[in-house]
Amino acid sequence: MMPTLAPYRVLVAPGLHGSGPDHWQSRWQRLYPSFQRVEQRDWSEPDLPAWSGRVDAARQAERRPTLIVAHSFGCLAAVRSVARDPGHVAGLLLVAPADPDKFGVADLLPHGALPCPSIMIASANDPWMTLERARGWAERWGSTFIEAGELGHINAESGLGDWLYGQQQLQALAERAHNALSAY
Repeated sequence: MMPTLAPYRVLVAPGLHGSGPDHWQSRWQRLYPSFQRVEQRDWSEPDLPAWSGRVDAARQAERRPTLIVAHSFGCLAAVRSVARDPGHVAGLLLVAPADPDKFGVADLLPHGALPCPSIMIASANDPWMTLERARGWAERWGSTFIEAGELGHINAESGLGDWLYGQQQLQALAERAHNALSAY
């Protein structure tokens, strides 16, 4: 495990249809077996209240400080969960979030800053959310915004392998979370 992640529990929150074996999230779970996946009852049904409820349940299973690594619709579920109850969440890595308006769930999400450090990574040619809209949501949520270039939906089809850049951003998030906790 990366040294900066040692104090944290890491939850992986995939998007629609879960993350297949070649997706960077699944690859990270093989690299770091302690990472835990949030399982949805129905991976094909984007039901934000149900999905965020599953994030809630996964978070409550353990009380250690937690970093959530979310992708696509999983980002929306993680954000909703943390905005309603920030307990034990030290940071969020939001990768290629789905556009809340495409799913009609914008009203279910916070329109202000998230209660913990967050980083949003977006692609310039993501079919699920334009770069401009992603930047707007990042600003609302107080997330550090990173434009990743043209990587599509930043998924298995993007050919990222173990996606070292993403792992570096997770480490950076862990460092920010540590600094935020140390400030108290």
